[in-house]
Amino acid sequence: MSARKIIIDTDPGQDDAVAILLALGSPDEIEVLGITAVAGNVPLPLTERNARIVCELAGRRDIPVFAGCEAPLKRKLVTAEHVHGKTGLDGPQLPDPTMPLQDTHAVDFIIETLRREAPGTVTLCPIGPLTNIATAFERAPDIVERVEEIVLMGGAYFEVGNITPAAEFNIYVDPEAAEIVFKSGVRLTVMPLDVTHKALTTAPHVAGFRAMGTEVGRMVAEWTDFFERFDKEKYGSAGAPLHDPCVIAYLIAPGMFTGRHVNVEIETTSELTLGMTVADWWGVTDRPRNAMFMGGIDADAYFALITERLARL
Repeated sequence: MSARKIIIDTDPGQDDAVAILLALGSPDEIEVLGITAVAGNVPLPLTERNARIVCELAGRRDIPVFAGCEAPLKRKLVTAEHVHGKTGLDGPQLPDPTMPLQDTHAVDFIIETLRREAPGTVTLCPIGPLTNIATAFERAPDIVERVEEIVLMGGAYFEVGNITPAAEFNIYVDPEAAEIVFKSGVRLTVMPLDVTHKALTTAPHVAGFRAMGTEVGRMVAEWTDFFERFDKEKYGSAGAPLHDPCVIAYLIAPGMFTGRHVNVEIETTSELTLGMTVADWWGVTDRPRNAMFMGGIDADAYFALITERLARL
């Protein structure tokens, strides 16, 4: 079976970095056509820089990186330096990247790639706010039906919010973009906090990264040490959720996850619940089912996969 072609749309972020590394460590299953950066965890100049840093860490200077939208569709950018640090990749010191940023805008790359590749052969993997994806869909409606699937990290239902009482960060930053994507009709698989909060970086997992004895293992362990301090204090848990690699893990081993095909709507008007993903988990409405909304994960298998694949880099 040939490798699945994907575009990773991202706002790195330490957990985004691990997701990128997981994809690059899995060439038999995944072909990364490009990485598109969006403003989110930190502003765009840092997210595109961080994406290139991670590619260089993996020894993959050949992966093209594109800068995309610097602000949400209709709102002022909200960032998350309180979690990820001022650079987005705080923790270990990393050199500035030397590989070039591509001249093409990320949205144009998404459009051109979906038009060039055979219909139904490219999966979009957004692990940040959905601004780039929504902008591409609005600018070039013909590409929507050419997408194989969107597998995204975002949203929450039973776990409610992590940036407001009701909303998860990626959706909250650009709820209008999320609404466009969730109403697009593309086959959609969602990795919400309901799943990622069951994938905690406990001390043995971090020790496994460090025990690799590689630069990648050391960096991932130190990144994890940095960002988990916030979540441990916030949730009172034994570790921090490793959110974004769930998207890539699903592409490699979908049986690791369980969920339901339900209707998911995005709240865009309420001051109280702005950015909430309203998931009809119990099927109490007749709204059309538009998303596979995941709720369970085999956490041991998840961390075993990440450790094994990162060890290849």
